[in-house]
Amino acid sequence: MTTATEFRLTDAERALLPTPEEVAHYREHGWYLSRKLFGEEELDTLQAATELYYAGHRDRELSVRPPRLADWQPAHGPVQRHNDYVHHQSDAIGAVLGKPLIGAVAALLAGAEEIRIFQSTLIYKPPVPGEPSNRVPWHFDKHYWQTSTSEAMLTAFIPFHDCGEENGTITMVDGSHRWRELPSGEDSTRHFADRDKAELDAILDANAAFNGQQVHKVPMLIPRGHMSFHHCRTYHGSGPNLASHPRRAVSLHLQDGANEYRRHEGPDGGPVVYNHDVLVRRTADGRPDYADPAVCPTIWRGAL
Repeated sequence: MTTATEFRLTDAERALLPTPEEVAHYREHGWYLSRKLFGEEELDTLQAATELYYAGHRDRELSVRPPRLADWQPAHGPVQRHNDYVHHQSDAIGAVLGKPLIGAVAALLAGAEEIRIFQSTLIYKPPVPGEPSNRVPWHFDKHYWQTSTSEAMLTAFIPFHDCGEENGTITMVDGSHRWRELPSGEDSTRHFADRDKAELDAILDANAAFNGQQVHKVPMLIPRGHMSFHHCRTYHGSGPNLASHPRRAVSLHLQDGANEYRRHEGPDGGPVVYNHDVLVRRTADGRPDYADPAVCPTIWRGAL
């Protein structure tokens, strides 16, 4: 198991951390655009590892197939590809995504001393402008993490190349993480990918009006090697890929060290189940352990 002494940054890496002013901006606006955290060789390694993944390579298979696993296969065709648990199934991908610098940036933004991977999703948006799956409707991640106690979880969006509006970059609704939310019944059983996009647009507009706010959309213009971070309650989405090449990225979901499983009931009164709940080990009191190092490895621990 990793020990605290292994989480160290070089002086050059420390220079890449967000400043206090940038942390304050994240907490006010709900998003942060990083400095260049990955070198060219790391990104080349990451893309090569994902090509092997798409070709069928796995260093380990999931012990159980979760009920709502995103698992694109070639038979699904030229739709937007989503593949979960890539950090766990591929050692090469996991080694890049587990870079302590990513965890240290997240720790500063979240105000935490420990950061663990919660989930990782490999995303491939094909250069097919009319493909309906290429548009990701407005949503925020906490809706799908109702079984988590933390309100400080966050996501790093890591493109493998320059990412802008032309190829359908991630777009944030500025400051929306601070809104009060109308009752919605949203949870992991009602995933945005399976929903009517107009319905989700209407939910966003209704919540903005409820808070007396305008919907201010901020496309993340992300140079290669940089990444964006967003709060678990920040509304976000993305448009079609109008470029001539695929948009490749990883959505790296991160949890602070205090996060634990909690029971959450859906509108029908039954327990909501997150995919982890059938994979991870159990705590002493029988709950799913979101600190299971095999599935949710720690990528940062310590003061900064």
